[in-house]
This record gives sequence, structure tokens and C-alpha cells, in this order.
Amino acid sequence: MKRVIVSVTNDISTDQRVAKVCKTLIQNNFEILVIGRVLPNSISLKRNYKIKRFRLLFNSGLFFYAEYNLRLFFYLLFTRKDILLANDLDTLLPNYLISLLQNTKIIFDSHELFPEIPELVNRVIVKKVWLSLERWIVPKLKNNYTVCNSIAEFYKNKYQTNFETIKNLPTKKEIEKGVFPFDTDGKKIILYQGALNIGRGIELMIETMYFLENHLLVLIGSGDISASLKDKVFEKNLNDKVFFLGKINPAALHKLTPLADLGLSLEEDLGLNYRFALPNKIFDYIQGEVPILVSNLPEMSQVIKAYNVGEIVKNKAPEKLASQIKEVLEKEYTKELKLAKTALIWEQQEEKLIAIFNNSK
Repeated sequence: MKRVIVSVTNDISTDQRVAKVCKTLIQNNFEILVIGRVLPNSISLKRNYKIKRFRLLFNSGLFFYAEYNLRLFFYLLFTRKDILLANDLDTLLPNYLISLLQNTKIIFDSHELFPEIPELVNRVIVKKVWLSLERWIVPKLKNNYTVCNSIAEFYKNKYQTNFETIKNLPTKKEIEKGVFPFDTDGKKIILYQGALNIGRGIELMIETMYFLENHLLVLIGSGDISASLKDKVFEKNLNDKVFFLGKINPAALHKLTPLADLGLSLEEDLGLNYRFALPNKIFDYIQGEVPILVSNLPEMSQVIKAYNVGEIVKNKAPEKLASQIKEVLEKEYTKELKLAKTALIWEQQEEKLIAIFNNSK
């Protein structure tokens, strides 16, 4: 049985993509060890594979990346493995060095264009460091996959390196409905689930709530701007219309998503990373049979055009956006959503994923 060591820089608990990859590998007779880290709010985990989470002195910035990568390098050096799976550029260096030193197969899963994340837009030197690392390692890699065709084409054109597309689709699920921890009182529920970070259109949606009576905005997740968003809601006196539920584990989230009347994915075009975004929340909404409103960006808009499961934003002025939301909520998408949810599932991609791990290169 081949042993795969999977590396991530998060605390593993809400990383649905990594969980799905590991589940597929387990079902195909691979042994799994996932390496992540412990955060102050990390929850305990029970999985059918081994997990190692580093407790670090630093949790952000240069010292975090230096400490994590150093710890990861030495852990990998002295741990049995047959295959190394590096998730994103921030875990790639130690995995690549170990693959060279010990002649171990390495696989790279690029969840995004890491040097293009909005947090690096104005950090020229830091961005150059990540780009240099990418230019050095990525062209040398043989077994790669990423989340959408746009990123795969980008890497192919830039580095002449092939990437398979393994979309971040959910596993097939039956709808189960839970209950929100507040009174919805017959109001329309507008849902955003995912990281509360810059460039996600959350501030815009809070402003839009001014023009939506009998609607509630529910935000599920946490991130860099959680505190500032809560301050904004308080300052705008919207506490009775905007609710923060924080980070919720995937099983519980699965029961809340179907309660929504509309799902949001309003990413802004803050560089290539967001331009090519294809967030997993879009497919989670579809599995919950919730229509979607998305930004006019290539990958997201393609889902709407192909499956007719919602609309593309026409105008981002808050009052105009509110009018479009009202129009979307008056339409019926049940048939289209039921068709899309049978096609857009993780199980449709597993064969292609396993082929990468079985590749002898």
C-alpha cells in the first residue's frame, strides 16, 4: 500500500478539497497522512486517516512561512512516504526538496494562482519571492492538477507544464435541512459561505442590504476582515439584517446551505487569481438546490451559462444589485438545479485524479 503525505498550511478542519482527495485515495487503497497546523480556534478532528498538526510559534507573515516550511522539511525527511502531495505554493518548497533528496514522487495541487492573491497585490517584494519560487519549481514538475481550466491554461502557457483540471466539486449528497440559530420569520435568505477576506464582494452585499426589505444576509465563515465587517454592520445599523455564523464544519454547513433562497459568489477582479476563481461554494449551492448570483468572471459565469442555475451580476451599484436580487428570487430554477447537481459532483472526477497518483513518473 503506497503512503501519501499531504501538506497544507491550514488547520485541515474546513479544507473540503483536501478531505475529498484523501477520501478518494483511501477508497483506492492508499495510506494517508495529512500535515497541517493548529490554530487558536482549531477543533479536534476524527478522520479515517492519520493527521499531524504543527503547533507553531508564529501564525502569520514571514516568520510563519519560514517556521512551517522548516518544520515540514524535517518532518518529511524522517517520515516514511511513497508520494508527496503539496497543496498550493506555500507548501511546495520543502516537498520539492525532499523529492529531490530522496527520489520521491511529488504531486502538486494548485488551489489558486498563489502569487496573484489579493493580499499580495501591493506587496511587491513578497510577491516577487513567491513568483521566483514558482518559476524555479513548477516547470520541473510532472504530476500537477488545479481547480479550473483557466489556471491550467495559464500554467501551460507560462511554464509549458501540463496541469489536469480537477474542479473543487462536492460529493453527491441528499438534501438535509437544519435550522438557523435565529428567527428567519418568512424572510428571504441570501447566503455567503466561505472565507471572509478582501475581494469577495461582502462589503458590497452589506451595502446592498439597505435596499432589501424582508431579506436577511447570512455570512458563514471567517477570515482577515471578519472584525471590520462586523464593525461595518454595527455602524450601518444592520444588525437585524446581517448575521455572522462564523466557521462551521462541513457536515453542519451541508444542512444550512439548502435553507437559503440565493447563494452569492461576488468575487472582484483583483488580479488573475480572482479573475480565474471557481469557488467550491458555487457547487455547494447547486448541491443544496440554491440558485446563484455570481460576478461576471470567466469561470463562474461559464457555470451559469452552461447550466442556467442563476444569474451573472449586471451592475454592482448597491441599489441596482438589490433590484437584480429581487428579480432572481422571483424566478424558478428547480429543474436546472436538479440536473446540474447530478453532473457537478466529485465522483465524476475521481478516475482522473487516481490516474495522476498511479502515474509512475
